[in-house]
Amino acid sequence: MDLLRIIVAILLPPLGVFLQEGFGKHFWINILLTLLGYIPGIVHAVWIIAKR
Repeated sequence: MDLLRIIVAILLPPLGVFLQEGFGKHFWINILLTLLGYIPGIVHAVWIIAKR
């Protein structure tokens, strides 16, 4: 299941974080990072998924 979430996180980083954490602070941080630059959003999303 984590592999699917990581693939989703690469395509749509906020969705990957939402599937892992829900509408918490990490989701909003990821939205901001994705708007500032796509790569930081991906890195943050993969980190959130992988730390579990």
